[in-house]
Amino acid sequence: MSSFRSEPILWIHVAGLATLPIFLFLCLLFLSIGEPLLPVWMELFLVAAIGVFPLLWMQFRRPFYIFAILGVALKPENLTEQQRKILCLINTNFNRVLALLAAILLVGVLWQIYQVAPRVANIFGFLPQWRSLSLLLAALAFLASNLFLQIPVSVARVLVTNDTEFAAIKPLPLEKIQQDFTIVGVQVNNILPQLFQSLIGRNTSTQPPLEQNSDED
Repeated sequence: MSSFRSEPILWIHVAGLATLPIFLFLCLLFLSIGEPLLPVWMELFLVAAIGVFPLLWMQFRRPFYIFAILGVALKPENLTEQQRKILCLINTNFNRVLALLAAILLVGVLWQIYQVAPRVANIFGFLPQWRSLSLLLAALAFLASNLFLQIPVSVARVLVTNDTEFAAIKPLPLEKIQQDFTIVGVQVNNILPQLFQSLIGRNTSTQPPLEQNSDED
């Protein structure tokens, strides 16, 4: 039996951490647009509330079902015993503490971004200076930042679990998966083959058909 750490979906989610700087940069960009319409604390609260509370609430109540990616989710009944053990590690009080700490960390980063935003306003001066829209877009970018931090942090906790502890875990019952987790996406039988087939199909569809030369007698 292969190690639970070799589960591909775990590493895919960890790799998602690489997108965090991109979304934080977008947040900076949008916060630099337009003149503030509200007091500083109110603008920060609005961006933080939209960006933090929905995901934090989800992680506390029904954590993200990690066997899902790009709008495709593996059907719970197709999970292996090892994968159901991994879900047990995701839905723990320790992970909730990690989720809270990650949210606090990003709120601190948001404060720093807000301080820097006026200094880069001239760089993005060519954009429409619609503050209301830019605040909404900043909040959505911050929401994405939280998503791509919360999930890797949750998965990292699984990866650092020792083998003895993992072996002692009882697999999560199938009937509890739908109740205890937020499943996002269309449910399929095989998540990774589904993605790979779609990518391969897209590549082959873009290639021009080979011309067959008929032999002249």
